Amino acid sequence: MCSDYEVALPCIGKLVAVNSFTKSKVLTSTSTLKFIPEELIILCRDFRVLRFQFHENGLEPQAFRVTMAIAQAQENSGRNSCYENIALKNLENSCLGRQDKQLQEEFSVLLFETLCDWEKELKRLGAASWRVSPVNERFDMSTSLPKYLWVPSRFLDNELKRIFVHFNERRIPRLCWHHPRGSDLLRAANFHTNSDPEKEDMRAIETLLFAGHSQCVIVEATADLPSLPEIQQSYSKLWNLSLCLTDASVAPSDEKWLSGLESTRWLDHVRICLKKASEVTVLLAERSRSVVLQESDDRDLNCLLASLVQVLSDPHMRTIHGFQSLIQKEWVAAGHPFLLRLNVLQKNDQDESPVFFLFLDSIWQLLQQFPQSFEFTEAYLMAVYDSCFIPFSSTFLFNCQWERSRKNQNRFLNQLYTPINGWQENLCLEILQKGGYPVKNMGHTNLSTIWNWLLRSSPWQIAQFRNPWYNENNFSNGGTLNKNVLLTNSDKMENTSSEKWTLYIFSKGSLSLQTHIFPWKNGTLSKKSSRRVQALETSREQDRPWKAKSNGSFIYHNGLLLLPSHTGTSIRLWKRCYLRGNPEVQVGLFASNIVSLTEELDLLQKRLTYLQARGSYSIALEST
Repeated sequence: MCSDYEVALPCIGKLVAVNSFTKSKVLTSTSTLKFIPEELIILCRDFRVLRFQFHENGLEPQAFRVTMAIAQAQENSGRNSCYENIALKNLENSCLGRQDKQLQEEFSVLLFETLCDWEKELKRLGAASWRVSPVNERFDMSTSLPKYLWVPSRFLDNELKRIFVHFNERRIPRLCWHHPRGSDLLRAANFHTNSDPEKEDMRAIETLLFAGHSQCVIVEATADLPSLPEIQQSYSKLWNLSLCLTDASVAPSDEKWLSGLESTRWLDHVRICLKKASEVTVLLAERSRSVVLQESDDRDLNCLLASLVQVLSDPHMRTIHGFQSLIQKEWVAAGHPFLLRLNVLQKNDQDESPVFFLFLDSIWQLLQQFPQSFEFTEAYLMAVYDSCFIPFSSTFLFNCQWERSRKNQNRFLNQLYTPINGWQENLCLEILQKGGYPVKNMGHTNLSTIWNWLLRSSPWQIAQFRNPWYNENNFSNGGTLNKNVLLTNSDKMENTSSEKWTLYIFSKGSLSLQTHIFPWKNGTLSKKSSRRVQALETSREQDRPWKAKSNGSFIYHNGLLLLPSHTGTSIRLWKRCYLRGNPEVQVGLFASNIVSLTEELDLLQKRLTYLQARGSYSIALEST
């Protein structure tokens, strides 16, 4: 949205009609309004509070009709799929008259819908021992997984097909990031409770988990991170608490408000996420091994944890295009159920849980601690956050890539005939302007995504996305570690097993050695026969996920490794987002408009130079 006063219907949380002679009334489509409202208050789900007053200059007679029309439209918006059709509709109005170069820039973000995108990113990572598998190209192996998967190069697709059945939702282990030192980050669902693999299947699973390494660490995401109901409850409390500040009649005292903020536990959840991600980052950087993120269905907390680890470890993920591609890979293509978790259409509150907002808040915390390490700004994060409530793009409107492709395919086949050999290149722009979608590869179409910023944001707003203090050259010649942790070569897990492979479980800050490779029970690995090897939890005052050795040799890799502090004072409330409904609180928060500050500093520097030169000239004249 280009204006703060533009709001999509799904973004409306509550409608309140106000009259000076009666009490305010929360409206629904079935409400009976017995007075003509003088003011309409819209409490938005993105924490905005919009107030519209009806004056006596002719609008008052229409106030009742306008108010009830909005209430009915907002209620009906959750009972149909009109926004899905809008998201799949043409881009004619926004793309007419634009140059081909601009179109190419819009689609330069890797959407991970084509084989080319997966191969391009794998090449960037330098993972020579991995390949792109089209085993799920028709979604016949798993409807929630993407079309293409990164698997070991020597692992045949026929072997791969045998092990899908042994994992929840058939979500097998697959690569999501390769560390420059050789470690591999994988993600997977828990083992299926009724799984009884044969020897060949067990051998295939072993090969996939260890990925050519002698050590494998399985990280249990659910053991430390908050559950989905806890995230939803915390976010709901934060929303209600923030809106209290907008009404002076019910606004709590500072002490009571801070107590209420603590009771939401939202900042605690952010702290735990950063701590867990830092620990996994250290596991990857400490030595070459396989690290597998395991969650019950691999569609929520694994998305958050895998994304945070890559942002902490890979400078490319801190660029605008890298960050957008990361969201596409680890959230959109990986099958995070955005439609259920964000509940944009407000159809089912039971499955609502804003895991993605918890991720964005964690990224904002990193922006505060490492302001020069990110190409994007707080304004950019706000734009991504706000886009979740704008149902005019396909990015956050579906639960998986399979759903998205079905909607696109059905509409595209109804509109256009697709030749066997695909559209010719010179027809791409014409199709786009007539209501179709630009074709990057033969037979492939793209829906409108939130990354087409010019569709919703003004050039001035987009200019605020880029951090002028960011210098990518600072992260290309080898980096240094954050002072919160020092990694040493002597900090290695003991290998007491006589077997070829050694398996560890990482849970609640400690590593446990597994004596058996596959002792799963109740959908996860059993720890009855394991023993504790090494704890990552250190003293709170040190705030370090791994104990340092003063006489050890430090480990470096190509790029700057970010390891944030996660103590109580380091985790702050994202005021510009959560308190945007209170103008008084927002005063002074827009200093993050770095572009404007930079221009102002340049102007002051020029004036200072001019005044200094003028003063020197006056002194010289007086001396003569």
